[in-house]
Amino acid sequence: MNELQGEEGSMKHSPDDVRASAQEREDALGRVHAALRGLRFGTVTVVVQDGVVVQVERTEKIRLQRREPRGGS
Repeated sequence: MNELQGEEGSMKHSPDDVRASAQEREDALGRVHAALRGLRFGTVTVVVQDGVVVQVERTEKIRLQRREPRGGS
């Protein structure tokens, strides 16, 4: 059972908590880095369950140039 301590919000974990291995952390960071690469407008969301990154979502927005209406000044 987790319990909050102090105002910092640090958490106590039992020894049997699931932890990501060093390789899993490296893979997750690589995926986040890849999702950020080339992104000009948008968001990257990282979903974590039990201390392990389980999903990386990338939403990209493409800004279009607004055209002036024809025949108007």
